[in-house]
Amino acid sequence: MVVSRAIHFLLAFTLSCLMAINAHADSLASFLPDIEPADLAPGADAFGPVRDDVKVAPVLKGGETVAWAFLTSDFVGTTGYSGKPIHVVAAIDNDAVLTGVQLVKHSEPIVLIGIPNSRMVELTEGYAGLDLKVEAETGGEGHDLDIISGATVTIMVIDDSLVRGGIKVARALGLGGLSPLQADGPKREVDMAQNTVYDWSTLSGDGSIRRLTLDVGQVNAAFEATGDQRAIKRPEPGEPDDTFIDMHMALVSVPSIGKSLLGDAEYQNLVNWLDEGEQAILVLGRGAYSFKGSGYVRGGIFDRIQLIQGDNSVRFFDKQQVRLGKVAAPDAPSFTELDIFKIPADAEFDPTEPFRLQLLVQRAVGAVEKTFLTFDLGYKLPDRYLLPVAAPKIVDDATGEAAAKAALWQRIWKDRTVEIAVLGVMLLVLTATFFFQFHATMNARVFYWFRIGYLTMTLFFIGWYANAQLSVVNLMALAGSLRTGFSWDAFLLDPLVFIQWFAVAAALLFWGRGAYCGWLCPFGALQELTNKIARALKVPQWTLPWGLNERLWPAKYMIFLGLFGLSFISIPLAEKYAEVEPFKTAIILKFMRDWPFVVFALALLGIGLFIERFYCRYLCPLGGALAIPARIRMFDWLRRYKDCGTPCQTCANECPVQAIHPTGEINPNECVTCLHCQVLYQSEDKCPVVIRQLKRRAKTGSVQMKTPLGQPPANHPNAKPQSVS
Repeated sequence: MVVSRAIHFLLAFTLSCLMAINAHADSLASFLPDIEPADLAPGADAFGPVRDDVKVAPVLKGGETVAWAFLTSDFVGTTGYSGKPIHVVAAIDNDAVLTGVQLVKHSEPIVLIGIPNSRMVELTEGYAGLDLKVEAETGGEGHDLDIISGATVTIMVIDDSLVRGGIKVARALGLGGLSPLQADGPKREVDMAQNTVYDWSTLSGDGSIRRLTLDVGQVNAAFEATGDQRAIKRPEPGEPDDTFIDMHMALVSVPSIGKSLLGDAEYQNLVNWLDEGEQAILVLGRGAYSFKGSGYVRGGIFDRIQLIQGDNSVRFFDKQQVRLGKVAAPDAPSFTELDIFKIPADAEFDPTEPFRLQLLVQRAVGAVEKTFLTFDLGYKLPDRYLLPVAAPKIVDDATGEAAAKAALWQRIWKDRTVEIAVLGVMLLVLTATFFFQFHATMNARVFYWFRIGYLTMTLFFIGWYANAQLSVVNLMALAGSLRTGFSWDAFLLDPLVFIQWFAVAAALLFWGRGAYCGWLCPFGALQELTNKIARALKVPQWTLPWGLNERLWPAKYMIFLGLFGLSFISIPLAEKYAEVEPFKTAIILKFMRDWPFVVFALALLGIGLFIERFYCRYLCPLGGALAIPARIRMFDWLRRYKDCGTPCQTCANECPVQAIHPTGEINPNECVTCLHCQVLYQSEDKCPVVIRQLKRRAKTGSVQMKTPLGQPPANHPNAKPQSVS
């Protein structure tokens, strides 16, 4: 029953220690009034209203839309170290390029503790110019990530939010040729019932007919740019402004376009020629160069053109081509080549999506050798030929969002493999020391230097190098989780902090708060190491009267409860009052901070030179928070004699934190498990019980005055049987 309750409490406490997402009602509309349009798009002078279908607002320049503004937290759910979204407003143009970025709101304690907000703003604004088409193709790896020391998690969250959120917006609006990704919902379809006939000028003007024109000079310049001397020596004949090719294309399987260009009779022939799912384009050409060439006569394939849409390409064969006698539109120019090409159904061609016709221009450079250039004629069916449907909505794909969040924290864990391994070794060593503490403390001198070395590693590696100092701020995030629910993602963003919290939660069952406070806390290590230096320099040590010491203990619990209660009202306000912890100043920022904070931290360390671990004993809210559940520990590992406290006071007098009552009991709420009392427990020089036992045996002649090095005295719980001489 006790074990079951303890395990239940352990799980609950582990969850309470983890960061939680605190949702906010912040919206794009609430942030836009505080942003200058020109900061999001050069020359912009106004914002339009936020759309209902997709949460974006047009960025206007002279009344025309030049970009679309969006709030990253509207499109991605990634949260920062604080467990809350980092709100960034960005703008994206029609080419899917970010034109401007503004950091508008965050609750990151990393920033609150001293990293200049201007530095964060500068880095965030540096994402202007990011091409999201490249990011979509490379999975978000198409740019370099600029990291600020001490804010790695925050920067990676901003980066992830801008890239993933920007790609979602681009896909939703069809910017830069990025297609919407919809789990469900209607696709756009061609309006086959629309059969209005238009003239050539109208079709050319609205994009129903697209045109590629090249003159001789352009083609010669393009070949010269390749640097192929053989091609350069064979320029196209004629004057530079002579027409090389004037090529037009239209999607004539669309009824209105087909009837306008082919006429009713030819359009009906086209309909009869096409099978279900097939489409057709009309390609018209004139000039010195033929888009058909003569290769198709011999090989049956048109090798100078191919249609490309996304990852698919279509080559045309002679059976997929028919000639057209003339263009039906009366105002159409004359052409020398008029051909209709069939797009087969298995090509997965979508007439509602952009595509391009690629023209291959070849030039002979020898008897049989040729060199090539390609030119693209892009095409997108105008919206008026499509059935009216709601603009594509962003699909809340919980699975995809969860996968993206997992990918982010997995990337961070992979980047910190070495640090994770070092911390893992430290935890294993500490666990072994606690499990075999009697053997570890046999030799006082060896154990002393082992502890000094371990604390040094804690200070320099966990603290000043990895910035993995735990804080009461972590616990205050519980207030947010009570309202909004718990998520692992935010806490997993900092692997060393996550591992430590898990280890601390487990250690509370076995050893109480001392596993962290006495061994793994960087600021605690800094206090103890500086006190050791002070002792070496003969700085006098003050021992508080037991009554005063006992009455100062509750202060840290009161501080913790006050902060925890305040977190239910306002977590940002509670985080500010949590500056009672000097961890941020002394460990995270290494004293590089405004002078009031530095003076406060140095004052606490200064008192600690005279009263060892003064801050840990009386003021630390984190220590108080850990001491509360430490009462459930299942084992009592520290050994005591019946004589401890009555009359022996050796351990009580030498306890570095005065956690041993005059009556001999060890207060687990105040003990930091430094194991000094276990060194004294088997000391042949200081422990009266051991000394008395040795003297008694010496008088009877059963044993020598001193036992062999590393072996406990007879009648000791761990002593080996000895023969009588």
